[in-house]
Amino acid sequence: MFAKEKALVSAFYRLTLGLEVVESEALYDLLRGPGHEVLVQAIPPHFAQEIRIARPPEPREETPFKPTFVVASLAQVRRAVEATGGLLKAEAAVWRFRGHLVLDGWDPEGNIVQFQQPE
Repeated sequence: MFAKEKALVSAFYRLTLGLEVVESEALYDLLRGPGHEVLVQAIPPHFAQEIRIARPPEPREETPFKPTFVVASLAQVRRAVEATGGLLKAEAAVWRFRGHLVLDGWDPEGNIVQFQQPE
């Protein structure tokens, strides 16, 4: 995952997925947990300065990539999302798919992400 604000995006994935930082350098954070590994890589400053992120972030719905993560609790994810500046769709938007409750959201920079809680 590329990020303008590496620390903020890294915190989002650490808290929503319960991941630990296993490596951290100026240019990236490697996050790992049971069944998940996310690399948050800083966008080089000369590119990052041209990127504008709305507050609250607007979803980047035009991207062809949407990572999906199975989580223990959508309620816990919602608390983590709110604490780190992302957004999660309203509870009324939850839908069911293959034995999971599914809800989309986006990280603090607008990258779409989907969370699935086993029913």
